[in-house]
Amino acid sequence: MEIIRLVLPGPAPTARDAARLCARLVLLYEDGAAAVECDAGAVTAPGLGTVEVLARLRLAARGRPLRVTGAAPALRALLDLVGLVEVLGEAEQREPPGGVQEGVEPDDLAL
Repeated sequence: MEIIRLVLPGPAPTARDAARLCARLVLLYEDGAAAVECDAGAVTAPGLGTVEVLARLRLAARGRPLRVTGAAPALRALLDLVGLVEVLGEAEQREPPGGVQEGVEPDDLAL
């Protein structure tokens, strides 16, 4: 399976970039891409425009494989702050990955 790369512009993509990147993503899937890797390595000054771009890309993917790579700690922190860390394709720190159940001991106190 060939993974196609879509590179986010740095230092911070804007809402104007979102429309262009989403159109490109849709074309990649229409042309037969099985998965797309969104490279965020050039994003060094993330802001709400970056959050919008990533959220819109996730929506444009329509459930197809889209993985964000190269996200700097500042971008990860911003996405966590606004509750969109899942656009990175990773489980949130506060939540176990899917299919994992938390164990409860009989002597645990109810909260």
